[in-house]
Amino acid sequence: MDYRQEIREFIGNNLTMDHEDTPINDDDNYFELRFVNSLFAMRLVDFVERRFQIEIGNEDLDLSNFCTINRLQDLIERKLNAKGAAI
Repeated sequence: MDYRQEIREFIGNNLTMDHEDTPINDDDNYFELRFVNSLFAMRLVDFVERRFQIEIGNEDLDLSNFCTINRLQDLIERKLNAKGAAI
């Protein structure tokens, strides 16, 4: 399933004031572009865990998993597939 739109909306709602109206592409690294602040990373992990009912373990807390919409989509799919396989 494709969750990119939900991810885009969450990120769009959490952009820093300077970038509120800036469009983000699915491969844009919003951390490197400084579209978000450091508190955003914690919010993003919380959003992913709650919305998709998955656990983000220490091994997943690599910024490369969270830095673009596409990479976050990939992480969510991996975690959901692993969760489904465990059931």
